[in-house]
Amino acid sequence: MGDLLLVRHGETEWALDGRHTSWTDIPLTENGREQARRVAPLVGSYHVGAVFTSPMRRARDTAELAGLHTAVVDPDLCEWDYGGYEGVTTLEIHRTRPDWFLFDDGVAPGPPEHPGET
Repeated sequence: MGDLLLVRHGETEWALDGRHTSWTDIPLTENGREQARRVAPLVGSYHVGAVFTSPMRRARDTAELAGLHTAVVDPDLCEWDYGGYEGVTTLEIHRTRPDWFLFDDGVAPGPPEHPGET
């Protein structure tokens, strides 16, 4: 049996701000690009049989910078759809919903093409 190696995308401006990000295609910061480059030696120490990535630029760039040049884009690897909470911080949500917890309470409805997860 082999290993499963998961690599999360590098830093983005919204990650720095603590904003929920799903369908907005926020690019990596320069630090995020460097984080991805620093993963390359670790990734290179494995025999990699297959690489899959989200269609988001931040994920594809992370894979490329980490040396995973054969990544197959899979739309099913998109992040959680935050609906109306896209780009909003947990602190901002707690101003109107003090006890809000994503997995118990869900998200506010978003635009028709991104209604949020149920």
